[in-house]
Amino acid sequence: MTSTRIVTVTPNPSLDRTIELAGELQRGAVQRAVRSTAEPGGKGVNVSRVVVASGGDTVAVLPGDELDPVLLGLATRGIPTAALPIGAPLRSNVTVTEPTGTTTKLNEPGPSLAGRLEALAALVTDTAAATATGPAARWVVFAGSLPPGLPDDALAVLVRAVRQRHGDEVRIAVDSSGVPFTALLQSGEHIDLVKPNAEELAEVVGGDPDEFERDVEAAALAAQRLREKNVGTVLLTLGSAGAVLVTEDGSHAAAAPRIVARSTVGAGDSSLAGYLLAEVAGLPPEQRLAQAVATGAAAAALPGSDVPALDHTDPSAVTVRSLVQHPAPEPA
Repeated sequence: MTSTRIVTVTPNPSLDRTIELAGELQRGAVQRAVRSTAEPGGKGVNVSRVVVASGGDTVAVLPGDELDPVLLGLATRGIPTAALPIGAPLRSNVTVTEPTGTTTKLNEPGPSLAGRLEALAALVTDTAAATATGPAARWVVFAGSLPPGLPDDALAVLVRAVRQRHGDEVRIAVDSSGVPFTALLQSGEHIDLVKPNAEELAEVVGGDPDEFERDVEAAALAAQRLREKNVGTVLLTLGSAGAVLVTEDGSHAAAAPRIVARSTVGAGDSSLAGYLLAEVAGLPPEQRLAQAVATGAAAAALPGSDVPALDHTDPSAVTVRSLVQHPAPEPA
């Protein structure tokens, strides 16, 4: 029996408050909002929200107490969770959106998880394990930033814990950045899938993020360099420029469909969810990429931090083309 369960891990979740303005943001002025929302958020949480909206199987792993607004919000929305009690409130993030689609984000640091890494690792590996009603998870997704108190190598520790208990039975996806992501890449742990954007890719392998968005061939070559760091597949999201998928068998680029962007919050997370749902459905790489781009575009067309369901996307409207074939990287 092949698992379709996607376990997401969000070490630093948040209550995402989104404020929509009728005009441009004016610094130092008083402005009235036309709409405001509050949704449980964080990159992994957003992936689980798309999976649930699409009728898929997921569990969101995150720190937080039972009555925290983030946990209550997830329960209200029917999203299964496995939570690590921490005795402190989770953070709130504020996003201000303008009619042009311009998005301004103010993110709090989050509560400290000092001394809780081992407990978090145990919760992740237990949640990914097989149960009496089904096999182990197909994917474990580590997504987002680290909260205060966790060491820089926390992602590497968490990935290693999954590998030690589940081996290659469970596939690992990572959507993170900065020092923790770099430390993970340097750890030598195998990662099945990473989902950087142009800036995050440039942080790791160098290059110009603007060039990546203008030139998908250059983006694919840079993503191939990331594969040489013991990464199986790179899903590079490029916003309105679409996305690039680089695997051991070659590279593909997809142009984004034309939309009226209302908010980019969660668009990259939705792209990742679309890709994973297409993968567990057994679709080939080109169709996974098309679904990823279609899901990200659908999210950007929604207000605030709303996320789409797959049946509200149109992957057939996404054009995918093959790029130059890349040789397999030399063994490290």
